[in-house]
Amino acid sequence: METALTVVVGCIFAVAFYLLLSKHIIRMLLGVVLLGNAVNLLIFTVGRLGPIAPPIIPTELAMPDGPIANPLPQALILTAIVISFSFFAFLLVLTYRAYQDLGTDDTDQMRIAEPEDQGLPPLGY
Repeated sequence: METALTVVVGCIFAVAFYLLLSKHIIRMLLGVVLLGNAVNLLIFTVGRLGPIAPPIIPTELAMPDGPIANPLPQALILTAIVISFSFFAFLLVLTYRAYQDLGTDDTDQMRIAEPEDQGLPPLGY
């Protein structure tokens, strides 16, 4: 199971990087979302998959009596989901606002700070 999930994570990383290299802002935004999900799945896979007991210790014991699941990857993933959702919402609003102002989502046409007819900026001072 871990091998199959590792291959899936690698494919998601490849698709995310492909989308991040696009010229269109919306594709880049989807690439960021896929990259966050790929990292979450990677952390989940590294935390070992398997039918292990939840990390709950009964009150009459001081230590668990058998192997238990590691709660750290689950806590990291839960935190990462919240942060990545808020980051996605911020980027979505920023993209929408840029589209409203410029009328395009193509990064080559969004070059207001560097107009093409003025040439290159100075290379040295």
